Amino acid sequence: MAKIFTPTNQIRLTNVAVVKLKKCGFRFEIACYKNKVVSWRNKLEKDIDEVLQTHTVFTNVSKGQVAKKEDVLKIFGTDDNTEVCLKILEKGELQISDKERTAQLQTLLKEIATIIADKCVNPENNRPYPTSIIMKAMKDIHFSPNSNKSAKQSALEIIPKLKDSIPIERAQMRIKTSITGKETYKFREKIIKLVKKLEYENCDACGITFIFLIDPGCYRQIEEICNAFTECSIELLNLKETAQEKEFLNI
Repeated sequence: MAKIFTPTNQIRLTNVAVVKLKKCGFRFEIACYKNKVVSWRNKLEKDIDEVLQTHTVFTNVSKGQVAKKEDVLKIFGTDDNTEVCLKILEKGELQISDKERTAQLQTLLKEIATIIADKCVNPENNRPYPTSIIMKAMKDIHFSPNSNKSAKQSALEIIPKLKDSIPIERAQMRIKTSITGKETYKFREKIIKLVKKLEYENCDACGITFIFLIDPGCYRQIEEICNAFTECSIELLNLKETAQEKEFLNI
C-alpha cells in the first residue's frame, strides 16, 4: 500500500480560533483555543499555552500552511515563534463566526453594563440603576464595544457618554483624613479642592479631621497629598456611597 505524503510545511488543526495579522504585505495567522483569546487580552488567562494550540506562525491556518522562517524574521525582526505569536495575539484580528461574534458581543455588553451599574448612581436620587436600564441606555447611544479592550476599560470610557441618554454619575467614595502638626491649614487647602461634599470637619489644638465624599477618580490624588504630609492619616470609610448602602458613622 502506497504511503501518503504530507508536506512538512503543513499542519492540520481543527476547532480553532484564528488570529490574523497583515503587515508589510504579508499575512500571518496563529491558531488559538476558542474563548481563550479574549480571556488573554482581558488578562484573565496568563498561561500562553492555554491560549495557543501550537507555537507556530502560519500564513493560512485552515490549510495548514506554515509561514517561511525568513519572512517571519524579515517582518518581525526575530524568528522566535513564541515571541511572534504574542505580537500577533496582541495586535491581530480574531476571526470568529457571525454567531460566535454575536454571542460574545452580547456577553461583553452585559459585563460592561454590570460594571457600570455597580459603579454608578442616578444623581437625582443617589440610587444605582438596574443593569437592564444601563443596557437600554447603551443601545440608545448606539454603543458598540471594542473586543480588544477589557469590560472595565470600556465601562469607564462609556460612562460620560451615557449622560446623553440618562442622568448618571460615578458613585462617590467616603474618606476620612486626619492631620496634626503645623501644616494643618496647608493640608486643608489642598484637600478641599478635591472634595465633592464635606460631611464633617473638626479642628482643635491637636489638628484637623475631615470626613468627605469624592469622585473615585480623585482618590489617588487624595492619597498622594496625604503621603506628602508626615503626620497625616487616610481611611476609606465607604467605597460606594448610595442611598441603598448609606452607612452611619460613629464620629
